[in-house]
Parts: sequence; C-alpha cells; structure tokens
Amino acid sequence: MSNQSIGLTDELQRYVLDHALHEHPLLAELREETARLEERNMQIAPEQGQFMALMARLIGAKRYIEVGTFTGYSALAVTLAMPDDGRTITCDVSKEWTDIARQFWQRAGLEERILLELGPALKTLEELLVSGCEDTFDLAFIDADKTGYIDYFERCHELVRPGGLIMIDNTLWDGKVVDSGALDEDTEAIREFNDYLRDREEIDVSLVPIGDGLTLVRKRS
Repeated sequence: MSNQSIGLTDELQRYVLDHALHEHPLLAELREETARLEERNMQIAPEQGQFMALMARLIGAKRYIEVGTFTGYSALAVTLAMPDDGRTITCDVSKEWTDIARQFWQRAGLEERILLELGPALKTLEELLVSGCEDTFDLAFIDADKTGYIDYFERCHELVRPGGLIMIDNTLWDGKVVDSGALDEDTEAIREFNDYLRDREEIDVSLVPIGDGLTLVRKRS
C-alpha cells in the first residue's frame, strides 16, 4: 500500500504534485489528519484522487458506490466532482475511521449526499441488488480486503450501468505481484484477481500505474 504513485522517485512525485495537483483545501486537510494515523498508508495518493474525480466528470457520474472508505478521501474527492444531484454510497466496517470521514463530508456540505453503510460491504451490495439497483450506478471504487475483491467486483459489475466504470485499487500491490517470494494471502489474492480480470472477455480493462496500481474496468453495453 502507498499514498504516492508506485515507481516514482520523491523528486518526480513532488514534480507531479507541483505541476498537476489541484486539491480542494478540505482534501488537503483530510490528508494531513490521516497522516497522523498508524494506518496512513491505506489512504490513496492525492494524484489518484484527482484522477478518479476526473473519471467521474468524464462519464457524467451521478451515482457512485465505493467499497472501503477509510477516512473518506476518495468519497470526498469523487462526490465533489459530481453535480449537485450526485449521490454516493460508501461501505466500511470501521466507525473510528469513518467518523473522521463524516466530519469532513459535513464541513464540505455533502452529508446529505453521502450515505455511509457501516457493516460488511458484501451484504450491502447484495441488499442493493435485491432492492432493484442493478444497472443504476455510474461509477464504483473497490479498496477493501483483498481476498474479497472478486466477490466485490462481481456485485459492483451488476450494480454499474452499461458504459459505467469500476475502479479497483492496489492492483500492483507495492510491486509484490511480480515478486515470486511474496506468497502471503493478500498478494496471492491480488494476483488471482488480476488474472480473473485478464481472462474475462465482456469487459474493457486498463491497469494504470497510478497510486498503488488502479485498474479501470468499463462495463460493456
């Protein structure tokens, strides 16, 4: 996990941020607050947040769902990028981390536009499908337990509309995906997930080396 793009030297990272980052002040403040946590590396890189926000604007997203919220940076970045009638559903199991998120969403005036579902994400996704939300979301983001990625993706693929986009984080996993000595459960799960996407024929896929590896999947019509 990393909160800056994989493979960049510190000098190149600073150059990217200096020349291409236009970060909302609340996003910058949230990054600073999250940096005090022991788990700070779980936060996405700011350039990735901006890239995700750009994707939301490019596809005209108004309905966004994410699996794994942490302190709320991704939800804040994407919701700020959507129009005023845009709505977000976030899934997480940590009240401690999402309490931080709620504070910043409220300060941004987005508390009515972001619905936090506190509990197992798979249960939330399945409940949305049962309630008739298939093909209704424009955009999804998966950044949670790696062993659950395939299950999360399959549900999000059902929830996202044809032409919609699913973004999956950590798909380069700090380079461990190509380290033959890395045999831990999470690394193996990421490898299995990447193979799973590679072998599917009914989706469009691009693995972008931003952050810790961000895979983009377009649901075909």
